Amino acid sequence: MLRAARPLLGAALATIVAAAALTAPAEPAEPASTGASVSGTGTGPAARAAELVSTMTTAQQAAAVIMGHIPTTDPSALSAYMTQGYGGFILMGANIPSDEEELHAVTGALVVDAALPPLIAIDQEGGLVSRLDTDGFPASTSLKSQPVSDTASAFSGRGALVAQAGATVNFGTVADVTADPSSFIYGRALGTDPQAAADRVAAATTAQERVLASTLKHFPGHGAAPGDSHHAIPSTTESLDRWRAADAVPFVAGIDAGASLLMFGHLAYTAVDSAPASLSARWHEIARDELGFDGVMVTDDLGMLQASGIEEYRDPVANAVAAIAAGNDLVLMISGSTAGTAAQMAAGLVAAVESGSLPAERLADAATRVLTLRLEQSASPAHWSRCPECEPAG
Repeated sequence: MLRAARPLLGAALATIVAAAALTAPAEPAEPASTGASVSGTGTGPAARAAELVSTMTTAQQAAAVIMGHIPTTDPSALSAYMTQGYGGFILMGANIPSDEEELHAVTGALVVDAALPPLIAIDQEGGLVSRLDTDGFPASTSLKSQPVSDTASAFSGRGALVAQAGATVNFGTVADVTADPSSFIYGRALGTDPQAAADRVAAATTAQERVLASTLKHFPGHGAAPGDSHHAIPSTTESLDRWRAADAVPFVAGIDAGASLLMFGHLAYTAVDSAPASLSARWHEIARDELGFDGVMVTDDLGMLQASGIEEYRDPVANAVAAIAAGNDLVLMISGSTAGTAAQMAAGLVAAVESGSLPAERLADAATRVLTLRLEQSASPAHWSRCPECEPAG
């Protein structure tokens, strides 16, 4: 388990701040999903997850597909929040104390059941989007013009830093691609052409998957759709064939490299579907059936849909139901969220199943995928060795 590696990493963290080397992962352990036993019965995480979901109530399944957030560093408040059974929690700036020991208290409080810890996520791209101020590793602004090996080194160190913080998921790999400096995603993209971005996305994915679950975002790609999805629904008329030849390339590379999660953006490719990809069954079908992604599909922050000002997306509960129905396995809610929002979303999912508007099988499948990843993360040990090339920037 990653938590068991903390004593080894604690000393290393101090050395990277002093511009020395952070301990980084050696060769990855055999994935738990290939047959490692979770419960001692000889079943792998996927089978064990299916077994657990079959015994859960609809309400428990609904809570399990929600990644919530409350802005506090109070361990007691965080623990009480997570006792409601949420599948995950995202760490934002308001959850990050300046002291490392206090940060461990925060992430530790989120784990209500050590046998089935939640997914603890963070947006740690480095550079422009960074929650951990100790991350001095090179980021997209410089990596896009440097050798691919530099991306691998930077994300090896970054992944280790995130794991040391107690997180098990990094929403840190931007697979969008654009050569337009005026695009809001330009500074965060890892390449200015599809193949260059693909090479770096694959390197970042491989490096991180050794110690945590990495995420590709923002599918199917912001590069072709002008505008910022934090307060609008960017759109493009780009055809599916053109997408396959261009914007899809980095996502395919990341999927092939083993990314655990795929984050769907609030943007529309109108030639494919007029709905935002995050709510589009067609885009989820493409990811599963055409690209072969078999991991956890997660929405971008559903609060961003509300911020678009479009009346259709005003209700976070309706957005959550639509997102799960479209094919997402995990719904993320941050902006505009209160301590009660996640519970309201869970209740809405239950009501949708009871009314027949959300198939029970779809909710169960989503819960199973999320629980599988949770079990994989809790069962996979981290193996660390010295990594001299993982030097911070500067």
